[in-house]
Amino acid sequence: MNERLYLGVEIGGTKTQVVLGNFNADIIDGRRFQVDKAAGAAGIRNQIARALEEFQNKHRISAVGIGFGGPVDWRNGRTALSHHIEGWSDFDLAGWMHDLARVPVRVDNDANTAALAAACLGVGRNSNPVFYVTLGSGVGGGLVVDQEIYHGAIPGEAEIGHVRLDKAGTIVEKRCSGWAVDKRIRDEIEAEPDSPLAKLVRESPGGEARHLPEAIEFGDKVAARVLDETAEDLAFALSHVTHLAHPEMIVLGGGLSFVGDLLREAVQQHLPRFLMDAFKPGPAVRIAAFGEDVVTVGALLLAKAANSK
Repeated sequence: MNERLYLGVEIGGTKTQVVLGNFNADIIDGRRFQVDKAAGAAGIRNQIARALEEFQNKHRISAVGIGFGGPVDWRNGRTALSHHIEGWSDFDLAGWMHDLARVPVRVDNDANTAALAAACLGVGRNSNPVFYVTLGSGVGGGLVVDQEIYHGAIPGEAEIGHVRLDKAGTIVEKRCSGWAVDKRIRDEIEAEPDSPLAKLVRESPGGEARHLPEAIEFGDKVAARVLDETAEDLAFALSHVTHLAHPEMIVLGGGLSFVGDLLREAVQQHLPRFLMDAFKPGPAVRIAAFGEDVVTVGALLLAKAANSK
């Protein structure tokens, strides 16, 4: 009954998650909501407020951590904007939550928050530093050194999604995000309508990248090429991370990472090609643990840290 409990919140472009967790960042209970874009940020805040009230009616919450899907000033918890949802521009998220919960609140970018979970409790817990890249509707990154998020000078963050792949301005997000790979698959199967990949997409459209492993099992050359070229682009971007920050481990997260070991192995294979000889073979590449809960687990760690200040 005296166990210290925390609230972890993920605010994304498609879903909102609110979880109750303990001192070890184990999730005890949780609520998941689909985001109504028409309702904007106010709709998301209403979802969070309802979940908070429900949990506070049953438990004493010691602190709140929030992983926000967009640029945020981690020092004061004020959001800059969301690229997906209206209503988050220059919003005092930490202040709003503190007024509701009356406990310490800490806010950070969702990729940083996920990176913290990966480095402290996930596959990177025995590695240092750890670089995390989330491959979702966009591409984000987070660097954790000595189990602390490295932020850099304001407003800098580990924005690997905006690293350029060429002088023309093609950024990683335009080639390696979930939506970019989905679009490429749709374009490819228009030219190859009889391929196994095209058949799988017709049977279950949306989130086309999830069909890549099965299509590759069927010997689909289109699927194999899409996956390999995506991994090559990502490995090229991660070579810059390696040369600059020298992580001991790189962790792949986000929806595209659910493709699994086929993606991980391809990135691991391509990465040394882009590294100077002294740094080969480069960091280990792993798939993130915790699945869709990785941000909320990290948010629980933020809450724990906020409570210790």
